[in-house]
Amino acid sequence: MAQVPRTANEKDLKEWATPLAGLGLRPAHYFPAEYYKAPVENLRTYPVFVPGREPEGYWQMLQSVGPKPLIEPGRVTDWVAAGKRVFEELDVVGFRSQNPELIRTARSPEYFEKNKLEPRKDGTIGALRWVPTAKGVALSVTDCSDCHSRRFPDGTIVHGPPSNERGGPLVGALAAYVMSAIPLPGDSVPQMVWRASSVPWIQDDIHAGILKMPPPDLNQLLGGAFAEGIFPRWNGSPFYATKIPDLIGIKDRKYIDHTATHQHRGPGDIMRYAALVSYADISDFGAHHMLTDQQRRIHGRPQEEALYALAMYLYSLQPPPNPHKFDAQAGAGQKIFQREGCTGCHTPPLYTNNKLTLARGFTPPKEHAKFLDILPVTVGTDPNLALKTRKVTGYYKVPSLKGV
Repeated sequence: MAQVPRTANEKDLKEWATPLAGLGLRPAHYFPAEYYKAPVENLRTYPVFVPGREPEGYWQMLQSVGPKPLIEPGRVTDWVAAGKRVFEELDVVGFRSQNPELIRTARSPEYFEKNKLEPRKDGTIGALRWVPTAKGVALSVTDCSDCHSRRFPDGTIVHGPPSNERGGPLVGALAAYVMSAIPLPGDSVPQMVWRASSVPWIQDDIHAGILKMPPPDLNQLLGGAFAEGIFPRWNGSPFYATKIPDLIGIKDRKYIDHTATHQHRGPGDIMRYAALVSYADISDFGAHHMLTDQQRRIHGRPQEEALYALAMYLYSLQPPPNPHKFDAQAGAGQKIFQREGCTGCHTPPLYTNNKLTLARGFTPPKEHAKFLDILPVTVGTDPNLALKTRKVTGYYKVPSLKGV
């Protein structure tokens, strides 16, 4: 029987996050008592097929099957298989909707034709899910696989890389605001964008102007921030693109996120990060509280076993076969790679040394060397993400070149 870590425990949370540049302290987190008061959400979800590809009797089955558990604690024997189900089926609870108009749209041929949405080989749309609940069938959005599943030219779906699929306007309609999985009642769109990305402790914060930005300008800003491979998610920025990370190989990575916002010490940290970015970010940064009292609560959390299974599945991911043969030209390139010292940072077999480089203009406090593995050089990476967003650690982790 696997020993499932606790997602929220004060000992592991205390020094998990990297201190914030300019504040000199770590972002706050929900205490375990607050986290475990949240209701458990553990529902199976089912794929949305484009009209004409739905199996016979599928819609009727959804109406009658009722709520089923995503994970059955105590009965999991294959954690990787269970984690694959979690990766594919876990939805964002705050996005579920039983709005009849949205449900009709999801079953309308006109919607898919108008938005030129190409289904997968099996006729499904990766971003959308049906959720049979105790109150009927809801439409929702996938939590993990929406951002971390890539379709290759032959139609193969590979889990882990940044997504290149589109879910269409329905995803935006379900997500009252797609930078956040946290419901933000009472906010206008400019307030939501500001709340998601403002960095009030830095001088001349560019995000302060969002509150007064004319709607056309804000729409243009957001339109450019959502693109293949990038996503201005919560704590990110519509001004400074945040790459969607490749999760293949995360088992061997020492830090999480491009700016090493959190340490990776084992499966428990994967569980914590999944919880943090999906539904449990308190968004307190010292004296700066980004959420209102009404917004500061966890609306639902998965079973601990579901998050552990997810971590085990992510640990199992392998890159797809390399389509490029190792030929004479590749061999010549290998010699150049070695001769020029590339292996110093991109060290085989991981092709990363798992260290942190400095954002241009950042001088790390001396005490950081006690708990961070710092390579005291700057390689010229644009410093804005690491110095002007709430991912403001001052560092970039050395990326792995595996699968590049």
